[in-house]
Amino acid sequence: MLDRICLALVIIGALNWGSIGLFQFDVISWIFGGQAHVVSRVIYVIVALAGLWCISLLFKRVEVREYD
Repeated sequence: MLDRICLALVIIGALNWGSIGLFQFDVISWIFGGQAHVVSRVIYVIVALAGLWCISLLFKRVEVREYD
């Protein structure tokens, strides 16, 4: 479950970076009152931690299930 939550947060962060790159518009800072606002900074840190957690997904073994 933690893997899925972290992956969702990383996707949200990627979409935010995409909006910055394409439109020079930071959605998170717009919603929460600027990049320096405490809530925005906490969200940036949570997304960064989720990204670090998702690094472990690269090295996780995946079980292959065979269905009859």
